[in-house]
Amino acid sequence: MTDQSLKRTPLHDAHVAAGGRMVPFAGYEMPVQYAGEYGGVLAEHRWTREHAGLFDVSHMGQVYLDGPDALAAFERLTPGDFQGLKYGRQRYSLLLAEDGGILDDLMAARPDDGGLFVVVNASRKDEDFALMQRVIGDRATVNRLDDRALLALQGPEAAQVLAKHAPEVGDMGFMDSRVIPLFGGDAIVSRSGYTGEDGFEISLPAERAEAAWATLLGDGKVRPIGLGARDSLRLEAGLPLYGHDVDESTSPVEGGLNFALSKRRLRDRDFPGCERICRELAGELSRVRVGLKITAGAPAREGAEIADASGAVVGRVTSGAPSPTLGSAVAMGYVPPALAELGTALQVIVRGRPGAAEVVATPFVPHRYHRKIKS
Repeated sequence: MTDQSLKRTPLHDAHVAAGGRMVPFAGYEMPVQYAGEYGGVLAEHRWTREHAGLFDVSHMGQVYLDGPDALAAFERLTPGDFQGLKYGRQRYSLLLAEDGGILDDLMAARPDDGGLFVVVNASRKDEDFALMQRVIGDRATVNRLDDRALLALQGPEAAQVLAKHAPEVGDMGFMDSRVIPLFGGDAIVSRSGYTGEDGFEISLPAERAEAAWATLLGDGKVRPIGLGARDSLRLEAGLPLYGHDVDESTSPVEGGLNFALSKRRLRDRDFPGCERICRELAGELSRVRVGLKITAGAPAREGAEIADASGAVVGRVTSGAPSPTLGSAVAMGYVPPALAELGTALQVIVRGRPGAAEVVATPFVPHRYHRKIKS
């Protein structure tokens, strides 16, 4: 894809003005990092962990499924319980192929008393929207929201920053979603994100995006953050990246995403790929995603082979990098279930040289989501 054919988000000019180094990503020209005192992947990563980082994620796909049957219709495509999703709540889910492979992962919310607001990955959005139209278009109106931007404000000071503009966000807990007056009109706000930190995702019309971006960056607690730090943050949080850690060949069970499988849907066995998935839940499983701490040798990147203690290759790394927070290298990859027990000693082969690795729990860095205390 040439630079001329790359799409641009509504914030492209703002990124360039801020010294963003623009790179191709999922068909878009996006900032991988910024120049200046607080720029660079490491500095941006640390700023988000300590303060509040502002991300442009407007390349993601946004769609609103409308109609009285929209929630039930969406269950044709996913293993989640959306008929039971309450107003004001959001749920992580998966689009599944008939063989149980993951076509995409997504967030779906009921921010109002209407239908379902869904956010999908940029690299898959055209295919996802076409799938929705083909499979559920007879029962729900599939409204593409190509005229909206999406911002993510992430970090321990994110709530303090956003509450200055919309005090009601302080009452929101993790995975709450609401329509809130913000930055000159209504916005769809969820308390969630892709960094493991507390934070918010803000969907608003594209024409209001640049003013919202500038307003948030006017707070000294906020800095712009690029794709590089977004990736290192999500890796530390143990969150999979579609097309790398999970894809069409991966089932939810292999990917360690069992929490996305609704108990009701498993009982009714009425979702795509349920036969395979139920067999895997019963133990017919050949591989599973694990976290790895690299204890000796070079950091293992995507594609590195994973070997057992005898040197036999047993899997591959799907994501890996040095962890700025931990000061050591971490990775995720797939191994047979017998080698997935915490503490199992493995090896990663980097440029032909084996390095020591150990299976560890994820997230590598504890999540700091803001969860409401149940009374």
